[in-house]
Amino acid sequence: MRLTDNESRVRFTEAPVARLAVVAQDGSPRIVPITFAAAGPDARDVFVSAVDAKPKSTTALARLARIAREPRVSLLADGYAADWSQLWWVRADALAEVITVGPEWESAIAMLRLKYAQYRAEPPTGAVIRFVVGRWSGWAASERSTSSGA
Repeated sequence: MRLTDNESRVRFTEAPVARLAVVAQDGSPRIVPITFAAAGPDARDVFVSAVDAKPKSTTALARLARIAREPRVSLLADGYAADWSQLWWVRADALAEVITVGPEWESAIAMLRLKYAQYRAEPPTGAVIRFVVGRWSGWAASERSTSSGA
């Protein structure tokens, strides 16, 4: 069944991880898993992610340069289960921007720390990516009920 924008938003927000799709310089797609959080209670369609302390060869990640060059991205969250009646996916098509300092950066880190215990222990110190969703798409094999009504 097709999900409404609100049902998509709820499932996406509750997902533990998403996949970020960006466009490489040659026009080919690149996809990477990310942690993310809603940007705040009043930021209905705004989400954030950060370059964190997990081992990387550099904090100047290619995805940051790709976003600077082409800010149109897609985010995908999904739920897989052996019971295929529980399958679902949500895609958020968004505009992304990289933030490295200031109040928006600090707020993003606070939201990520609320969602992830690992970030409470070791907060991200790298760049933040802010996503403003312009379009939701979603599908679920069956309806589910949540406390938020989706």
